[in-house]
Amino acid sequence: MTEQKKRLEKLSGVKGMNDILPQDAGLWEFFETTVKSMLRSYGYQNIRTPIVEHTQLFTRGIGEVTDIVEKEMYSFTDALNGENLTMRPENTAAVVRASIEHNMLYDGPKRLWYIGPMFRHERPQRGRYRQFHQVGVEALGFAGPDTDAEIILMCQRLWDDLGLTGIKLEINSLGLAEERAKHRVELIAYLEKHMDVLDEDAKRRLYTNPLRVLDTKNPALQEVAQNAPKLIDFLGDESRAHFEGLQRILKANNIPFTINPRLVRGLDYYNLTVFEWVTDKLGAQGTVAAGGRYDPLIEQLGGKPTAACGWAMGIERILELLKEEKLVPEDEGCDVYVAHQGDAARDHAFIVAERLRDTGLDVILHCSPDGQAASFKSQMKRADASGAAFAVILGEDEIASGTAGVKALRDTAQSGGKSEQQTVPLEDLTEYLINAMVASTEDGDD
Repeated sequence: MTEQKKRLEKLSGVKGMNDILPQDAGLWEFFETTVKSMLRSYGYQNIRTPIVEHTQLFTRGIGEVTDIVEKEMYSFTDALNGENLTMRPENTAAVVRASIEHNMLYDGPKRLWYIGPMFRHERPQRGRYRQFHQVGVEALGFAGPDTDAEIILMCQRLWDDLGLTGIKLEINSLGLAEERAKHRVELIAYLEKHMDVLDEDAKRRLYTNPLRVLDTKNPALQEVAQNAPKLIDFLGDESRAHFEGLQRILKANNIPFTINPRLVRGLDYYNLTVFEWVTDKLGAQGTVAAGGRYDPLIEQLGGKPTAACGWAMGIERILELLKEEKLVPEDEGCDVYVAHQGDAARDHAFIVAERLRDTGLDVILHCSPDGQAASFKSQMKRADASGAAFAVILGEDEIASGTAGVKALRDTAQSGGKSEQQTVPLEDLTEYLINAMVASTEDGDD
């Protein structure tokens, strides 16, 4: 291959790391606007952490014998200083790191939220990507079941705000460390009796992380997992009271739930409450949000012992649900498209467009793709394609008379489905368009 052909070779994106194109961006913006409004209504504050962190943050925080750390992290050595760095596979550990580093809890608990891309090296499939986006909350410094309940209620409110239905809540308690230790002994003894049916993954985890064997997806192990000792049966009075307190609040707020004794989550930092919101509409990737309590993590990462809980949800999966349930909002387009012909009209069109933008209107000003003057006919085709509500037309005659042509591009009840061009004095143009926009909105609501 010649050097010239190499330069002309078409490049493609990395598999499992997807572009968000303009035709999809509106749905992303709709979700982001909705979720940010919900988060503000609960008093949560935004925090933004780097995409790259020290690898040790995740090996210590998530756990060295988890799938994420063992198989899925994008890690590399910094060529400048030899540091081991990782592109974040999740964001809880980073938020906790930031709270410790900046002494954020010195004046009391914090309610925090984040949104952004995460990275995991795994086989791409529907609902599972190498670069994916999460929104999440972290409630740092709150120990009671009331906060567990609140973050679950936040999810339900978001489903309601988005119009989503059929997302079911599963909850469990992982108890305290001493309770998990007692259960671990019983669980290992039980699994050792079934070594003949354990797969390689289960055998590998048997003595390092036996709890993860319980959430196996292997059909051949379902009966073994179902009959295994249940951690919930090992809970002491404190853990049981915490779990029962959570259930009371959920019931009082009419949040249906199922207790799933096999729900353990894939990260080592959880204790007490864990939960997942699941759907049967996305195939194998049915979990759309998950979280729980991680009281040991802040101390584990070098901070003072501090209670904490939170959740994360996969944005791509929620957008898939919105599409599945046909809840994708229509693209409203811009408000005004400014067409012009002639040098004087073009120059004045910029002034008109900026004045309209000053009032808050969204305006597209026609610019010629080939650098040549375009006919009004071709410009109006572009105006129609833009989705604009109105076209403002400026030509030599309009400039000479101090007027502009205005044409409604969307059918309205007011115009009887017709769009006749109106002549409006330039000094009245802004007021005319604002009134026309209001009238067309009211017609659309009838």
